[in-house]
Amino acid sequence: MKRRHFMHQLGLAGAGLGLLPQLSFAKARTTSDFGVALFTLPKSLSEDFEGTLKMIADSGYKELEFFGPYEFSTAAAKEGWKMAANALGFSGSGYFGNSPKELKAILDRYGLSAPSIHIDLPTLQENMEAVAEAAHIVGHKYVGIAMIPDEMRQSLDDYRRTIDIFNEVGGNAKKHGLTFFYHNHGYGHAPMNGSVPFQMILDQTDKELVKMQLDVFWFTAAKVDPIQILEANPNRFISLHVKDMSELKTFAGDGGNMGEWMGLFPYLADAGEGVLDLGKILATAKKTGVKHFFLEKDLTPEPEKALKNSFSHLSGLNI
Repeated sequence: MKRRHFMHQLGLAGAGLGLLPQLSFAKARTTSDFGVALFTLPKSLSEDFEGTLKMIADSGYKELEFFGPYEFSTAAAKEGWKMAANALGFSGSGYFGNSPKELKAILDRYGLSAPSIHIDLPTLQENMEAVAEAAHIVGHKYVGIAMIPDEMRQSLDDYRRTIDIFNEVGGNAKKHGLTFFYHNHGYGHAPMNGSVPFQMILDQTDKELVKMQLDVFWFTAAKVDPIQILEANPNRFISLHVKDMSELKTFAGDGGNMGEWMGLFPYLADAGEGVLDLGKILATAKKTGVKHFFLEKDLTPEPEKALKNSFSHLSGLNI
C-alpha cells in the first residue's frame, strides 16, 4: 500500500491522536476532574480492557475520551482502522468489544465517566442516530473528529465545503442531544491564498453548533500560542488535550500529514517533565470556558508510569 493511502486511511478512521481526560485535583484546585484520552494506551486496552480502566481510575483520573471506530461506525472507517491499527501494533478501538450497556456498567464499577469521544466524520454524517443511541447509554455529551481528511483541506474551497459540513453535522448533533467538536492536529494555521483556514473555521462555523478541542502539543508545534487562542475565543474550546513537550519543537512543514505528527512523538513528555507552562495554559483554559481536560501521551510505551507521573503534577496545580 502506498504510504499516502495508508495515512489517509488512518486519518479516516479518526484515531484520536490527541485526547486528554480530566483528573481529580488536590484541594487547592477548583476545576473539574482530569481525564485520559484513550489513544494514550491503545495496546494496553486491547490486551486487558477492564484492567486498564481500573489502572486509570486507580491513578486518580475520573473521565475518559474514547477513540473510534465503533460498532456503529461506517464500514470504510472500520476497514481503514484495521490496517492502521495493525501497522501500529494493536487491534482494538471504540468500546473494545463491549456493548454500550456493558461499557456503562464497567465505567460505573470504577467511578469513571466518558463525556467525550473521537469519531470519524462520515459516521457522524451517515449514522448520527446510532451514535446518539450509544452516547445516551454510555453518557457521552461531546462527539468530535480527530482530524479533517486530507481531501477536505487541499484548497480554500475544500475548507469552505468542510465548514458547511461542520455546521450541518453540528446542527444534527444538537437535534440528537449532543455537541459536535473539532480537534485540530496543527495544520491549517499557515496562510493559504491570503486566508488562514483554521481562522476561517472559527469565524464561519456556528459558535453554538461547532465547538473546538485544543491540543496543547499540536498547537504549539504549529507555532500557535495556546493561551492567546483561548483568550481570543472564549467559550469556543470545550476541552483540552493535555500534553507536555520535552523540548520546544515545531513542524518542519505545514503539519498536514501523519509523518510530521509521528515525527514529533519522541518529544512527548509526561505532564510537568517538559517545557510547556501547563499551569498557565490550564488556568487560562478554565477561565475561558474549557470544561474537560484529557491527558494524552499518544501510544506511550509505559502507560502506568505516564499516568501516575502526569497526575502527580496536574493534581498539584492551583488553577
